Amino acid sequence: MTPRWLAPLLTRRMLICVFTGFASGLPLYLLLNLVPAWLKTEGISLRAIGLLAIIQLPYTWKFLWAPLLDRFALFGIGRRRSWMLASQLALLAVIGLLGSQSVRGLQAPVDWGSALAFIAHPVALLALVVALLSATQDIALDAFRREILTEDELGLGNSVHVNAYRVAGLVPGSLSLILADWLPWSQVFSITAVFMLPGALMTLIVSEPPAGDRAPRTLRDAVVLPFREFVGRRGWRNALLILIFIFLYKLGDSLCTALATPFYLDMGYSKSEIGLIAKNAGLWPAVFGGLVGGLWMVRLGINRALWLFGVVQVVSILGFVWLAWMGHQNSIGVEQRAALALVIGFEALGVGLGTAAFVAFIARTTDPAYTATQFALFTSLAAVPRTLINASAGWLVEQLGWTDFFLLCFALALPGMALLLKVAPWREKINPG
Repeated sequence: MTPRWLAPLLTRRMLICVFTGFASGLPLYLLLNLVPAWLKTEGISLRAIGLLAIIQLPYTWKFLWAPLLDRFALFGIGRRRSWMLASQLALLAVIGLLGSQSVRGLQAPVDWGSALAFIAHPVALLALVVALLSATQDIALDAFRREILTEDELGLGNSVHVNAYRVAGLVPGSLSLILADWLPWSQVFSITAVFMLPGALMTLIVSEPPAGDRAPRTLRDAVVLPFREFVGRRGWRNALLILIFIFLYKLGDSLCTALATPFYLDMGYSKSEIGLIAKNAGLWPAVFGGLVGGLWMVRLGINRALWLFGVVQVVSILGFVWLAWMGHQNSIGVEQRAALALVIGFEALGVGLGTAAFVAFIARTTDPAYTATQFALFTSLAAVPRTLINASAGWLVEQLGWTDFFLLCFALALPGMALLLKVAPWREKINPG
């Protein structure tokens, strides 16, 4: 007999959330983990690797074309599923093509001319296409997930999605790194691309949600009405506070992990050690944190979860301060591996908890009538630190060193927590539904 507390997880809708999370996480973690590792081993500077985060701009601007996904379908399998399938198949092709490019000539720009050459480099351009397709897929997946989940499933469903999102990071962040010690990078990227197929198969099997058939009557309605509804429901002041909170809540953590793989390499760990130790040590605490967080949110409510999980998320940054303080390790033994596993495991637990509550908060803030555009607006804002601000990570490390850089990340995580007093008061217990 299934335990009562476990029953909510064992449903068809939760299984679908596993596939949506995996498909969403794979291309992003490829950009965050595999591409920086590839460039680092090919001798590209930290400053250039950090600046390459700018190609993730589509994640911050996806709300601009989200109304198109709300209004139109590409072909006859529904608005949500048609965009999901098209972006997934395109990602499979472009990721494979990315790894076949030469990194020669990819240098940090010093003037406008070299900046244009940097952006026009084939590696930067294809990475930008991956980000564009991934952001488009996220718009459709987020809307699809919001529309298939009942109101009381939002917290748990989004936690499952986030967990699968993190599990997807194990492919480019662990398996692909291990393969890179044995295979050419072109083959590594091709193998990584194949992992887009499960999401595409899921898209073909599932049905279009009923809300997916109710498209706005005009493109103007698809653009204007979601913003009008949000401001009208919340009021200008509260709406602005919510948007500022969404920007700040993950700022410190996002910047902290922007150059995680190059940081581990600088500390003396090999690619295989990073793949086997760091990524696996981070996977299970993140899965545990996300699942327990989702189930706990049913009792706590999203507001209190944001407080409790956010504290763990902020404190976990201090583990990176400690690891950086230990410095480069000339000889990696059991003690050094244990230290890395401890730091990464605790950070993953904090992120698993914090992200589960954060994504549930975003989902709760949307109106089901305007899912794609509102969800895209909020998640775009949340992605700004990962793109614009994280692009400065390499420069900050060169100026401050790793230890002071992580201390700065800790300080930047505090304002988002302070805003909880206004946007998610502890005593205002609002359930996920």
